[in-house]
Formats: sequence, structure tokens, C-alpha cells
Amino acid sequence: MGDQDKTIDSGELEPSAGVNHTASTYQETQEETVMNIKVVDGNEPTEGSNLLTSSEKRLQEPPTESNRFQRLRQTFACPPRGSLDRVITNVTIVFLLWAVVWSITGSECLPGGNLFGIIILFYCAIIGGKLLGLIKLPTLPPLPPLLGMLLAGFLLRNIPVISDNVQIRHKWSSSLRSIALSVILVRAGLGLDSKALKKLKGVCVRLSMGPCLVEACTSALLAHFLMGLPWQWAFILGFVLGAVSPAVVVPSMLLLQGGGYGVEKGVPTLLMAAGSFDDILAITGFNTCLGMAFSTGSTVFNVLRGVLEVVTGVATGSLLGFFIQYFPSSDQDKLVWKRAFLVLGLSVLAVFSSVYFGFPGSGGLCTLVMAFLAGLGWSSKKAEVEKIISVAWDIFQPLLFGLIGAEVSIASLRAETVGCNRICGFGQSKISWRETVRRIWNGCVDSSIFGHSHHSPHWKSPDWFAGPQASPES
Repeated sequence: MGDQDKTIDSGELEPSAGVNHTASTYQETQEETVMNIKVVDGNEPTEGSNLLTSSEKRLQEPPTESNRFQRLRQTFACPPRGSLDRVITNVTIVFLLWAVVWSITGSECLPGGNLFGIIILFYCAIIGGKLLGLIKLPTLPPLPPLLGMLLAGFLLRNIPVISDNVQIRHKWSSSLRSIALSVILVRAGLGLDSKALKKLKGVCVRLSMGPCLVEACTSALLAHFLMGLPWQWAFILGFVLGAVSPAVVVPSMLLLQGGGYGVEKGVPTLLMAAGSFDDILAITGFNTCLGMAFSTGSTVFNVLRGVLEVVTGVATGSLLGFFIQYFPSSDQDKLVWKRAFLVLGLSVLAVFSSVYFGFPGSGGLCTLVMAFLAGLGWSSKKAEVEKIISVAWDIFQPLLFGLIGAEVSIASLRAETVGCNRICGFGQSKISWRETVRRIWNGCVDSSIFGHSHHSPHWKSPDWFAGPQASPES
């Protein structure tokens, strides 16, 4: 009986010992947790905190060779995935686009054809923009993709072997650039904030007209008195130099507006509106002066014609803007796509028809006013329409800047065109600035750049350019 009592007592003591062991273990865990919290608070590290730190360091260690091999295996898996799959898909789309166009047009899509040149220019401009965007310069902002698009078009035009096979007709090039102008003016009109524009209307007028007119007049004065250009041609040059490109200003301002920068003070709206009106003013002034230089009509008629372009553009844009506010109605299906199609189609029609009827400046103004008024009526759905217009701009932006770059041809520049035949050897002789300008002038006149005697009977060289001829040594 005594032995049984001892056995029972020992059996009762064993669970209590286990409970005490569990309690001590729990107490040690709580102590470690408290010690870890103290480490976080800035006290001395303990053994628990060291274990935690070592586990975090293990997680932050770079991947091992096996992980790298696994990534490489996933990249070149069969069927492929990731970046390799993306490259193969894009190449297939490019080839399929060319093959479909070739099956329809035949020789036009072969090397030397017009459509072949447009397709090659489009993809080369996209690649050039992507490559230039990868260049990162220290302490400088990233380079704009449009610069790579310009360089791509320039290289396609001036590399001998490529330029023989990549050819685009001038009519196609001009038409594509006009469509791109329509798209960017639609984006500018839809992106304008009516409240900010109403508050800053005076500043917008001054900012759009002031710099353009000052630059045009200053350039015209210098061109007339220094180069001897007639006043009509001097102002033509001035409006060319004073124009602002909305294709550069508007996308940048839309990015700032999307990020919320300057929205409270209306800075993006102000710059988009001023840049667009500046460009329209330059176009109107250029065509007015061009009409005065080549026509036999009165000067008053040509000036009134420029004013008539502005009035026609505003009136037509207002009518079309109010029309597409209500057509299509809000109860129709695929409303956003119909509105985007109408605003794009009417803008392209306005730009091309204004050139056809002899009022080229009214087309851009009509597009800007129409898009602005349409955006006022589409307040709830305007953002969705802007997304579709931005996709259209993504297509025409590479074409626009690629075609502009392709317009620069080094082969068409001659030495006498830039006056090099008159100024070569300057490093070996001391010549005054007056003699330098005279040589450049004579080189331009000899190459008939400015000599349009059958167009402008008032062309004459200023007498103060006349001077002694250069010596044979110079």
C-alpha cells in the first residue's frame, strides 16, 4: 500500500512539473519579446534581437546561383514567357502589318514604295524615342523621346543606302503632319480648364500674342536692314521663327496637369491655350504675308483676309462644338467612341478644308474652339474621350517628328547655299564683320535663295554691303 501511495504521489507530481516547465517557457518567450521591443526603442541589443536581425539579413541576401539559373530557365522556357515572348509578339505584329498592307497594295509596300517608307519611319521613330529615353545623364532631366524620333527620321533621310529604299511622297508627308496637328489641337482643347481660362483670359491673350508678335517684328527688322529682305519676306521669316510648337508644349502640360502640378493656379491650361493660339497666330500671319508677297491684290485686302480667317475659325468651331455636345445624345450605346470619332473627324476635316478654301489659319482655330466647347458639354465623359485621343496621338507623334526629321536633307545643301564658297579660308586672313556679312550675302544671292525677281519686283541689295572684293589669298 505504501508503494502504491508513492506511485500515485509521483504521478500527481509529474503533470505539475510539466505545467511549471510550460509556464517557465512562456515566461522566457515574453522576456525575449520585451527585450526585442527594447531594442526597437533604442536600448542595448540582446540575444533575441540578434537572432531576429540575422534572420532579416538572410532574407535580404542576393539570390543564389540556383535562383539565377531558374530565372534564366524561365526566360528561355518553351513555350517562351516574359520579355522573350513580348519581343516575339511585337516582331510578329510588325511583320503581319507589313504583310497585310503588301497583300493589298503590292509594290507600294516594297522597298522604294510610299507605304513601305511610312511603316519603316513609324517603327524607327518609336525605337529611336525608346532608345533615347534610356539615356540617363547625371544632374539632368531625362531626354525627351521626340528628340530620338527626330534623329531617326534624319538618319533615314541622310544615310545613302537607306534613303534610296525609304521614300515618302511630299503629299503624304504633309497630310500626315496636318492630321497630327489636328490631333494635338484636339488634346489641347479638351485639356483646357474653363474656370482657369476665364480667370486668366487677359494673361492668356498677352502670353499668346506678345511673344509671337515681338519675335516676328524683331526678326523682320533684322532681316530687312541686315539682309536686305523686302518687308513681306522679312515678316514671313519672323512668323516662322516666332511660332511655338503645340506638339511639344501640350503633351508636357498634360503630364503636369495629370500629376496635379500648377492646377490650382491654372498654369497648364494657361500654357496650353497660349501655345495653341500662338501657333495659330503665327500661321495666320505667315499666310497673310505670303499672300502679300505673291499676289497682286491690295495690302488692305490681304490684311482683312487674315482677320477673316480668325472670324471664320471661331464661328465654325463654335457651331461644330455646340453640335457635338448634343449629337450623339447621352442615351446612345458606345457613346465615348462616337464622340471621339466625331471630334477627330471634324478636326481633320476643318484643317484640310481650310487649306482647300484658302483660309489655312482658320482650321486650327476651329479645331481648338470646337474641342473646348465639346469638352464643356462632356464634363462627365470627357476623361474617357481624352484617353482615346491620347491613343491617337501615340500613333501620330512618331509620324510627326519622324517626318519632320526626314525633311532635313544634307545632300540638298550646297556650299554656295550657305555661303561657304565665300567664307572659306577665314582662319588665314583678318576680315572685318562687314566683309564677312557681304560674303554670306553674295553666296546666298549667287545660289538664288533670295532672288525671286519674278515674284517680288522690289528686291534689291542694300548699298552698304558693297565693298572691295576679297583678295585671292583669302
